[in-house]
Amino acid sequence: MPIPKLMCIAGARPNFVKIAPILKVLETSQSSLMLQFIHTGQHYDSDLDASFFASLEIRQPDENLEVHSGTHAEQTALIMQRFEPIIERYQPDAVLVVGDVNSTLACSLVAVKKAIPVIHVEAGLRSFDDSMPEEINRKLTDQITALHFITEQSAKEHLLKEGISPAKIHFVGNVMIDSLFSFLPKVKTASEIINENGLSAAVLAKHYGIVTLHRPSNVDDKAVFENILTALQTVSQDLPLIFPMHPRTQQKIKQFRLESYFNKQNLIYTKPLNYLEILGLMKTAKLVFTDSGGIQEETSVLKVPCLTLRENTERPITLEKGSNHLVGINPQNIIKMARQLLEHPKQMIHTPPLWDGKAAHRIAEILVPWMHEVASSKKEQKVA
Repeated sequence: MPIPKLMCIAGARPNFVKIAPILKVLETSQSSLMLQFIHTGQHYDSDLDASFFASLEIRQPDENLEVHSGTHAEQTALIMQRFEPIIERYQPDAVLVVGDVNSTLACSLVAVKKAIPVIHVEAGLRSFDDSMPEEINRKLTDQITALHFITEQSAKEHLLKEGISPAKIHFVGNVMIDSLFSFLPKVKTASEIINENGLSAAVLAKHYGIVTLHRPSNVDDKAVFENILTALQTVSQDLPLIFPMHPRTQQKIKQFRLESYFNKQNLIYTKPLNYLEILGLMKTAKLVFTDSGGIQEETSVLKVPCLTLRENTERPITLEKGSNHLVGINPQNIIKMARQLLEHPKQMIHTPPLWDGKAAHRIAEILVPWMHEVASSKKEQKVA
């Protein structure tokens, strides 16, 4: 019996958080799979890559495509161009992708054109906003996926409406929450993280909030970005805000000359922080402001109020059961909701179903026998 070969793809830092528990379970269990781990280099900061691998206890990838930045078309095309020889060299029986970044779609397209089945973890999420590149990546990837692992029931409804067979859809929970539960006991206290990063001691005296922004719709338009910063600066008078800066966001602040919005007392700009540092700060934050999908999920489990600075979300379960609030980008709405949550924190926050830290195990239980069937079928076809 041949040993099935599974190729796992990560392209951006949130992908590492999702892929880490899957690799861990498949590498430590009696899964009898041969694993190949490919990093496309879509997010390419060497220091951040190293810190994410270390903090998430991920082994070094077998290959790094070093794609780096570019337009969506340039990046997607270059990933496909560099991934095809990797497929030829390793000859995997299936390719596993996570999330909704350009690497997810690009590698899926290459695989399916080579008649290699695709497995999509975090399938079926929909914002219904086709102006978001991630939405296009999600929808197209799901149409060519052989096995869909979903995080919430709404994803199943979307996939069924799009003509996906129920037999291909498996509700397993959320692997990002697997990572959260796994690493939460290892995080430092907020005080330690603040001191190590040279932040103001006044932050702890008055409590603090966290800000993460990186989406092009928020940071690439100067007027939009400035409106958001105006709202954050106002909120920071009541609650100091720590703003770990994504490299893209940092570039836009310099380009638009928006440095004046930051000062040492209130809206506090810091270098990018690693996964464990962000987790440690979020754990005891009073509020979190974000445009990140993953942080909407993590704050819901941590029961920390989250204000999502977008007009839509592909993760409605975080609104229904979690601590997430969709506030858009209007400054007055952001300020109003922030003050409301500070005065009257939301009660009765429930953890969404199957967000229990065991999603990767459920994936393995389904994936391993499925992989053996795929490998056996391929062998029979060759013999025939």
